Amino acid sequence: MRDQRLDRLADILVHYSAGVKRGDLVRIQGDVVGLPLIEAINERVLAAGAYPFVLMSSDAMLEAFYRVATPEQLSHLSPVSQYLVETIDVSIGLWGDSNTKSLSQVDPQKQALAAQARRPVSTRFLERAAKGELRWVGTQYPTQAAAQDAEMSLHQYADFVFRGGLLHLADPVSAWKSISERQQRLVDYLDQTSEIRVIGKDTDLRVGVKGRKWINCCGHENFPDGEVFTGPVEDAVNGTIRYSFPAVHHGRQCDDIVLVFKNGRVVDARAAKGQEFLIAMLDQDDGARTLGEFAIGTNYSIQQYTRNTLFDEKIGGTCHAAVGAAYPETGGKNNSGLHWDMVCDLRQPGCKIDADGKTILEAGRFIQADWPQPQ
Repeated sequence: MRDQRLDRLADILVHYSAGVKRGDLVRIQGDVVGLPLIEAINERVLAAGAYPFVLMSSDAMLEAFYRVATPEQLSHLSPVSQYLVETIDVSIGLWGDSNTKSLSQVDPQKQALAAQARRPVSTRFLERAAKGELRWVGTQYPTQAAAQDAEMSLHQYADFVFRGGLLHLADPVSAWKSISERQQRLVDYLDQTSEIRVIGKDTDLRVGVKGRKWINCCGHENFPDGEVFTGPVEDAVNGTIRYSFPAVHHGRQCDDIVLVFKNGRVVDARAAKGQEFLIAMLDQDDGARTLGEFAIGTNYSIQQYTRNTLFDEKIGGTCHAAVGAAYPETGGKNNSGLHWDMVCDLRQPGCKIDADGKTILEAGRFIQADWPQPQ
């Protein structure tokens, strides 16, 4: 029998997050391990009068791709992928792995080559989304592998996932709308600022944001959600940031990353674990060493690090920044085959975020009472 919370999640993804309408072509994509949620989403897309198109893969298939594929195959861009990104109205993506470490031994140069091959599709996806031509949302399906990474049982992890999306509440959609209102007040304030400064352990980073638009994330692209973000001015990021949490990208983990920026570019990058992979990702193209996103986590229902960026970057009182591609709707112009979010914990005394010299967040709490706050 299917967990009834999956049906509630499918309802929210289809109707609230993606706003599926009659006649939409809806791509539903995920690992086979998430089949119960894929089935629930497919059913609701059909009930909405739309046209579902299901794409499923597996950890084993992806691992085999990197193990067996020739350089020509790694760098091949499927015309089917190109057609889909131009044609679909909605994309609903599920993240879930049977083995989150299945790509740990893959040559990072192969992953960089494949990322560059996908770059035209990922760039076009972001362009269409920014224009409102394509609606999308991604979510996590609770798996044993993800539960192990989070050091939880599957039961505990499923509760964590669903509570992060506020599915334990009687009316989750109303709750997300209320969160949206609080976040919008924060966004309206940040839209008037020119520089963000992050101060923390081994961290003093200045991020130019003048003229850039901040985005209110309240469950329409990621679910669960809870962040505000923008695209930094490309040549106006300076200083050092040390990421508190391990950063995971394409199944590879890097620990204790320190990045030094000068005039918008990473000029020094270090990691206690995964140094080779980190450098390979940063060197994959001209835009990979530029900051494409800066964001502040606002979801105080999520407080535990789980080695899953979807949740970790939303932790209330943290910030995260992504090297690589910017989201065009922010005004960001950086283009890259990379978009790698890394999280910095600011919940300790002495950590803060300033906006134009005024502290807006201190020790993980927003200063203004009508901005996002712990519930």
